[in-house]
Amino acid sequence: MARLSILFSISLCLFASITNAASDRSEEAGVYIVYMGGKGSSTPGTLRADQARLMNSLSERNAMVQVFKHGFTGFAAHMSKEEANLITREPGVVSVFPDKELKLRTTRSWSFLKLQHYLDNPIPAAELHSSTANGADTIIGLIDSGVWPESKSFNDQGMGPIPKRWKGTCQETEDFPASSCNRKIIGARHFDTRNQTSRDVDGHGSHTSSTAAGASVPGVSYYGLAPGTAIGGSPTSRIAVYKACYADGCDSSAILAAMDTAIHDGVDIMSLSLGGEPYYTFNIWTDPIAVGAFHAVEHGIMVVCAAGNDGPVPSSVVNFAPWITTIGASTIDRHVYANVVLGTNQVIKGGGIQFSGLSDSPKYPLIDGVSAKVRAHNISDELARDCLPGSLDISKVKGRIVLCFNEISSVGDKIQEIITQGARGLIMVDDTEKIESDLILTGDLTFPFTSIGSKDGNATLKYIQSNRNPTATIRRSATSLGYKPAPIVASFSSRGPSYLSHNLLKPDITAPGVNIIAAWSKMNTEFALPGQAPPDYVVISGTSMATPHIAAVAALIKSQHPTWDPSAIRSAIMTTAVQTCRDGSPILRLPGLQEATPYDFGAGEVNIEQVMNPGLVYETSMTDHYLFLCNLGYNMSTIKLIAKNIPEGFSCPKNASTELISNMNYPSIAIAKFKENIDMKVTRTVTNVGDEEETVYEVTVDAPEHIKVKVMPHKLHFTKEFQKRSFDVNFSTKYSLKSDVFGWITWSNDKYRVRSPFVLSKNDRSRN
Repeated sequence: MARLSILFSISLCLFASITNAASDRSEEAGVYIVYMGGKGSSTPGTLRADQARLMNSLSERNAMVQVFKHGFTGFAAHMSKEEANLITREPGVVSVFPDKELKLRTTRSWSFLKLQHYLDNPIPAAELHSSTANGADTIIGLIDSGVWPESKSFNDQGMGPIPKRWKGTCQETEDFPASSCNRKIIGARHFDTRNQTSRDVDGHGSHTSSTAAGASVPGVSYYGLAPGTAIGGSPTSRIAVYKACYADGCDSSAILAAMDTAIHDGVDIMSLSLGGEPYYTFNIWTDPIAVGAFHAVEHGIMVVCAAGNDGPVPSSVVNFAPWITTIGASTIDRHVYANVVLGTNQVIKGGGIQFSGLSDSPKYPLIDGVSAKVRAHNISDELARDCLPGSLDISKVKGRIVLCFNEISSVGDKIQEIITQGARGLIMVDDTEKIESDLILTGDLTFPFTSIGSKDGNATLKYIQSNRNPTATIRRSATSLGYKPAPIVASFSSRGPSYLSHNLLKPDITAPGVNIIAAWSKMNTEFALPGQAPPDYVVISGTSMATPHIAAVAALIKSQHPTWDPSAIRSAIMTTAVQTCRDGSPILRLPGLQEATPYDFGAGEVNIEQVMNPGLVYETSMTDHYLFLCNLGYNMSTIKLIAKNIPEGFSCPKNASTELISNMNYPSIAIAKFKENIDMKVTRTVTNVGDEEETVYEVTVDAPEHIKVKVMPHKLHFTKEFQKRSFDVNFSTKYSLKSDVFGWITWSNDKYRVRSPFVLSKNDRSRN
């Protein structure tokens, strides 16, 4: 009775405080998320006592937006900043933070992944998924903008009964009846308060869902571009749809509610093609994806997230928590090209997606930016060469094809101005855009546009300068296969090192994310040609497109190894990755076509030929994650709130520091504050999951100049399946680092190659 009286008194005080705060609302009133950690011993689906008490204090005003009660605890509600500050001080509360808006990270890709390791024996698309490793009955939860259920990619022909373990539902609305779900789309729920339906009005969610687990659909194209058979990476997996996003973004509260419900429903994989802005948080418990992912992994669910589209800026990678598998984007060997033909009939191959109506004959006047410069004292040739908005004379641009060098301003701004100035077309000199060829002129798909390389750009400029009446044309886009080199890390793909800590390497892996064709929403007309119906399939790019590729691979592995935990699956994906193209040359990165590093592609490009049978795996336990939190600076009281089922006797080490993050049993190694004449040692443990119970692995090291790497022991002897063996890696140098350096540690025998990247950096941007 005494305990009940105390709780009742606290509730009255809190209610009075919140009521007073509510009467004096600040300008920062809005939706706040109250995160209260794990469920502990409370039954999933019920409220913890302290959670119920806090929610009751707000119930008078109908303030509640979302409630988290399955995999973790908390809620989102309308309140003032003063109220939020009061709740922050309440027992049982881990963090309180504003409901931020996170951004969405917007058939050949699967064939390319298969074919890049079969130089002389191409495999038809129809045979791509003939293996027994087809993802049968794994459930991929897509947290995105919903689904367009009528797409042929979501037909359930040939699929068996829905797995009995599934606890989800098909949430009905007027435009999304129960019949929208089937044996492919086994569940659909919506959490977006703006558009309360699971139907995808944007297209992003349909695109990612069909990339991950779409059925085989022959004869697909985007108005004739990228023709072929569309098929998801795990075509017999089930799709569970959680709509948390709308066209412009995703509310943090909706994402958390979706992840919490997906834990309850029983998904195997969560795929989130979204993320926050780089550098926006140092507190991992105000990052909604990190929060939801932590509890998903606690429940054995793998979480796959986009690295972000803010590359090539260093430390732009998001979703960098170690329990998240973070995905970068790369090109494939299908190229979307738009040729330029000069008046000399010379053909220049460019890149771009457009549906030009110009003649194939080079009869249109051609001018460069400097020649079209406006007569003004403050406009330099440099600005006009770049076609900087405001630098060109409309009378000189109108009716002509314009040659611009993309060196200063953004592409989008100058394109829109040139269109409004009445230009006949635009040739953009941009080596990156020529290769990625992923720029779609939304709203004006018929405007003739192409990107060419700098060498061809200079030759075109020379042609203009040496002819009195230079002419050209830009032909309609088409596609070709076999483009080399491929893959290349996309320029937009966010880069490491992790802003959270240089002692953890992110991203983890790279997958196709440039010019990916997949299903779309018929309600989104932004990629529709004038006068034509919206397309069923579109070609778009982003780490959003790369993420479902890895979700699909994870589902394939899970179907073959149902007892593997998320870390073992991630390890298999990372340690079997490739770092070279089909011809054996190193994978390059854009811009500049320099050799890619682990900051660009993590462990490399996913290799679906080896991933099912990796030989060894690095298992990252929940205890590793608890220690990570200790080393990041969180105290035991906070960690015990977050991880309610933490093992008895666990405590943070007295010497906890960010340097010890390097010792986490991760498939990659990152060491910050690496200095000359100081040995740095890390320990790793691998588990034997290969076909041979008794086997020996030997280590090889690829180290940069002046870096000494010693691995002990240099051989690992296994005598049975699932046996574990540990090894130490000692790094040292006599020289001061001028920049971060990279290398590789590979364990191999006659059958397996288990490869891990390492990075040594001089600095660290860790939070403490």
